[in-house]
Amino acid sequence: METLSDILETTAFEKVAGGFVFAEGPLWHPDGFFYFTDIRDSKLYRITLGQKHELVRETIGGNGTTFDLQGRLVMCEGEAKRLTRTEHDGTVTVLVDRFEGKRFNRPNDVVCCANGDLLFTDPSLRVPAKDRELDNASIYRLKPDGSISVVAHFEYPNGLALSPDGRTLYAANTRWTQYIHAVELDAEGKAVRRRVFADMSAEGTNGVPDGMKVDQAGRVFCTGTNGTWVYAPDGRLIGVIETPEVCANVAFGGPDLRTLMFTASTSVYTLRVKTPGIPHPWYAPRGK
Repeated sequence: METLSDILETTAFEKVAGGFVFAEGPLWHPDGFFYFTDIRDSKLYRITLGQKHELVRETIGGNGTTFDLQGRLVMCEGEAKRLTRTEHDGTVTVLVDRFEGKRFNRPNDVVCCANGDLLFTDPSLRVPAKDRELDNASIYRLKPDGSISVVAHFEYPNGLALSPDGRTLYAANTRWTQYIHAVELDAEGKAVRRRVFADMSAEGTNGVPDGMKVDQAGRVFCTGTNGTWVYAPDGRLIGVIETPEVCANVAFGGPDLRTLMFTASTSVYTLRVKTPGIPHPWYAPRGK
């Protein structure tokens, strides 16, 4: 039976940056650096490992990040209730901030599908009921043509990740009951059924189901109580990578996609793993 020793190449964390309020949104760029955000300080950073991190721009509650198929950075800016795209020249475009004319609650995390569709979560719990224009907390699909639709309603949808074949969407549920949902998608990307993939309820307050990623073997890495929980593709818990601080998100990076970055409260850490993460669909045309 698989254990964490079969997954981790190193077990000692390397702290690569610190001094943040609440680090989030790690994302590997194939030019050799990671992006990450500080939600509560509303900043987007980049870091080349071994060097000091650099400020890229101010955000409005920048959180989860991904790329589109042209390599432009897409970000959930929760405080501004919107998804933005940073163009190659550095200008910022608002991709979407409403559904059926109503403002989103607090967009949280986003992933890019192989066809360019963007899937993102919009939880509502942290927005006072009187200030909500949308009653439901949901996962949305934004197509390249600008059309938007609901994938599924959730209690408190947070982190997202896709399976290696892109046919299963994993969604972390952060509040009330803590679990990971698996949403099965058809060839057109529509939800056909859903199930509880893993129960993440646990004693303690140092972490909740939040950011997640999937490796090329189909294992799911999801932050939670005490650290990052690692699951086999069938939902069996392999173990918990205990982090030095409360961890909110993870990302695979490095030229071989075997450096696992943890955005953990005030700091950013790395470990090495034996199996690469799933490459973003934009990487392939670049030969990365």
